[in-house]
Order: sequence, then C-alpha cells, then structure tokens
Amino acid sequence: MTGSTISEKILAAHSGKDKVSPGEFLNVRVDLVMANDITAPIAIREFERIGVKSVFDPKRVVMVPDHFVPNKDIPSAEQAKLMREFAWEQGVIYFEVGSGGIEHVLLPEKGLVLPGEVVVGADSHTCTYGALGAFATGMGSTDIACAMATGEIWMKVPPTIKLVYHGRAKKWVSGKDLILYTIGNIGVDGALYATMEFCGEAIDALSMDSRFTMANMAVEAGAKAGIFRIDNKTRAYLKERARRPYQAYEPDEDAHYEKIIEYDVSQIEPQVAFPHLPSNTKPISDVGEVRIDQAVIGSCTNGRIDDLQTAADVLKWMKVHPEVRCIVIPGSQEVYLEALRRGLIEIFVRAGAVVSPPTCGPCLGGHMGVLGDGERAISTTNRNFVGRMGSPDSEVYLSNPAIAAASAILGRIGSPEEIVG
Repeated sequence: MTGSTISEKILAAHSGKDKVSPGEFLNVRVDLVMANDITAPIAIREFERIGVKSVFDPKRVVMVPDHFVPNKDIPSAEQAKLMREFAWEQGVIYFEVGSGGIEHVLLPEKGLVLPGEVVVGADSHTCTYGALGAFATGMGSTDIACAMATGEIWMKVPPTIKLVYHGRAKKWVSGKDLILYTIGNIGVDGALYATMEFCGEAIDALSMDSRFTMANMAVEAGAKAGIFRIDNKTRAYLKERARRPYQAYEPDEDAHYEKIIEYDVSQIEPQVAFPHLPSNTKPISDVGEVRIDQAVIGSCTNGRIDDLQTAADVLKWMKVHPEVRCIVIPGSQEVYLEALRRGLIEIFVRAGAVVSPPTCGPCLGGHMGVLGDGERAISTTNRNFVGRMGSPDSEVYLSNPAIAAASAILGRIGSPEEIVG
C-alpha cells in the first residue's frame, strides 16, 4: 500500500477514515464555510429552503461583502443587505465595509484558516488558503447552503499533481510568474479536478504573499485545490494570527502522485498572459509593443503588502503615463493601513495613481475600473476571459505587480528593468 499526499491525509482525517484514495466519494467535515455578496444571497435562499433554523456553528461560517462594495448601485446594495441581515440574525462571523477587505486576503490575515483544515467557499479562488497547508476549495452556492446547515460536504477525493520548482528565481520574478508559467505549460485544464502540490527550493524561498498568489491561481489550471507544505515562514505568519490549535500534515515519502512536473525557475522570466486565457503566456521579452489604457494593481491574487511594496518600488519618483489610468487596490484594511505606514499610498498618489478601498471591483468587471470597447488593461488579477473586466471588446493582460507598475509608466506593457534596472 502506498502512502498519502497532504490533501489525502486532510480529507481522511475529516471523514473518519485512516486512508482515502483518489476517486473515492466522502462525507467530509468542514472547518470553515465562506460566502460573499454575490454568492451568499443564493446560498441563504437555499439554506432557508432546507428548513433548518440555524447554521451548524456560527463561529465556523464567514460572510464577507467584497465584490460590489462599497455598493455601486441599488441591486448590489440589496445583495449586501440580505447577507448582512442573515449574518446578524445567525450570529456568524461578518466583516462590514471598513473592517474587512477581499475575502481571500482577509481570512488568512484574521487567523480564520489554519493548516490541516478543510475550508469551502462560494468563490472559485477559495483555493488561496492552500498556501497555509489547508485543503480549500470553491463550491456552488447550493453546496455552501448544505455546508452551512450540516457542517459537512460530499465530494470526490482528487488525485495530486506534484510540481517541483528548482533553482533561484531572477530579479522581478515572483510567485505570480511561476504560476502563470505553470498554467501556460500545462494549460487551463492541466490539473483538472486535481490537487496541485507545490514544492522545491524555489518554493521554500518564496514569501507567504507569493505563496498565496500561487495557490490562488491553481483553479486557473482547473485544479480542485492548491497546497503547500508547512515551514518556518508559515509558522511565523501564523504565530500572531492563529487563535486555535492546528494539525499540519506532510506527504509520505511513498505518496502516489498522478504525475510529477519539474521546473528550473532560473530559466523563467516575468510572464504576461495575453487575452483571453491565463494559459496564453509569454515571457516579458517576447511581448512586443502592446499599448494599454489601464493598469490595475491589487485583487485577491496580488493585493497584499509585498505586492504594493513592489509596485511602489517601481513607481517611486515616476509618473503614470498621461494616457493610462492606474488603479491600486489594497486587499484589506490591514494592508491599506500598512501601506499608509510605509508611505506607499503617497508614492501612488504622487505618481498619478488612484487608490481604492479594498474591493474586488474591476477584477470581475464590477466597478472601480470597468473597461470600455477596445480598451486594454494590464492587471495583477487572475482571469482575462472575454469581457471579464467590462466590454467584450476589451482586452486584459495578466502580470505581476512590477510589470503592471512599469507598464503604467511606459504606456505599454514593459519590464521594470526599463524603469529601475
């Protein structure tokens, strides 16, 4: 009998089994259930149809308004109102505008997600929490309603793909570039319904913020989850945040993987994903002349303090191109406050960028930066599908924060090496 991967160990522990295998169907106990202002109203209506009076555990259910807030119109205000009233009535964990931020930045910050846990959210990028060694996955609102009512989910055990990153990354290459390169290599269905397990010395060298970025985009390769092993960086991140004990899991030496893919990161340049798929990647040296109208720096993918610091390092003493709109969106109130302390907000404003309150905003074509016909944006977000940021005739190019900041200055997609070396 072969050993188990990290995700198999977590799912076994949460289903009362000693061992589970890929393809096996399980009832899995969940540690946390999450929904936002787009998905929660549907889940709430389905929850009410079930007929139960209260959620399984108010301390294990989280509601975060983040997609259309501060509310952009009456329908979005009604969505948020419905969620707010349900949260108050049920006594679940709730983060109002001004106290929260983007869900996938916020929950790890607040210590609500810990290693070895099972987390489900009514948002596809719930896989972000795998950076903390949790099995985290997105589900539909009906499934979330059932999870809120019962504290359990029904799911199939995914196989695991092991991705090993060797070597030392070049300057300006971050976790965003490693995951874009990987998606470009294996395709948007290259990890379909699998767990992507990230490891190797290049992964060990990444900051927690870069690991969150990689886990966040595992779903863009079709993955059910993305997961990292726990190390001293993870423990240091959790030291000031964790409020309850946790169990970290390691893969067995003889764990079975569906496949093992290895990369030499020293050969990887900063990446840009061209329209209209995250897999349509090119190294920055092959981008050519691509004029832009807008640069977006933020989102659940790259709205953390490391991301804003990197962008500010490029924008400092520079000016945004007069034909470009540069929008900076901190991922949470905590990130916003730290950016203020460091003087980053002043750098952005003096450069000619606008700083938004924490929101998903333009990432899904919601508000705070919707594109018109024929417009192009370089963005640190996670998706560039047709019409993702507004008009179906617009284009979105994905990159890391350094590329986005440099492009805002240049008026075209370019490298920070052209600005600061």
